Amino acid sequence: MRQPLEDRVVTISRAAASITYPASFMMVAAMNPCPCGYFADPTRQCSCSPKQIQRYRAKVSGPLLDRIDIHVEVPGLKYKELADERGGEPSDGIRERVNRARSLQFTRAGHDGAYCNSQLKPRHIKKFCAVDEPTHALLESAMERLGLSARAYNRILKVARTIADLDARERITAADVSEAIQYRTLDRRLY
Repeated sequence: MRQPLEDRVVTISRAAASITYPASFMMVAAMNPCPCGYFADPTRQCSCSPKQIQRYRAKVSGPLLDRIDIHVEVPGLKYKELADERGGEPSDGIRERVNRARSLQFTRAGHDGAYCNSQLKPRHIKKFCAVDEPTHALLESAMERLGLSARAYNRILKVARTIADLDARERITAADVSEAIQYRTLDRRLY
């Protein structure tokens, strides 16, 4: 999975030949937080030991997790939340914001082959994801505290760039970076 996620191609090698196929895709994955499924659940007690949780999470390799831009914990919902008929933001509004952000991204780097922020290369990140000194300090603190990799650093900046684009802002703010860091939940230590 690492090659298609990183390079957007799949190479199949056999004794006689090697063939490379395009593999541009968006990966969406899901997993329980632990073997029993109740780690950090506010209403049910987790029955797993720290060692069991660590072993369970280790099934997904660090290098693969590093290549996933956004990790989000989704807590269970109570009946009242499920049955609530009040809607959130309408889909049309979300679609409009996303299309506007994608247009900004294409205008910014499309001429260089990066049609969206997830395709930005390190040279693009330096150019299009610049942050001020206080935001650099926030990133440095997060890198040290969470033990993040260089790849996670780049992913955080690309997600922060996208957050700013969704709000139609040219500059990335500390709030954007802070939100992007929050999307790295699987990089955090459990205990």
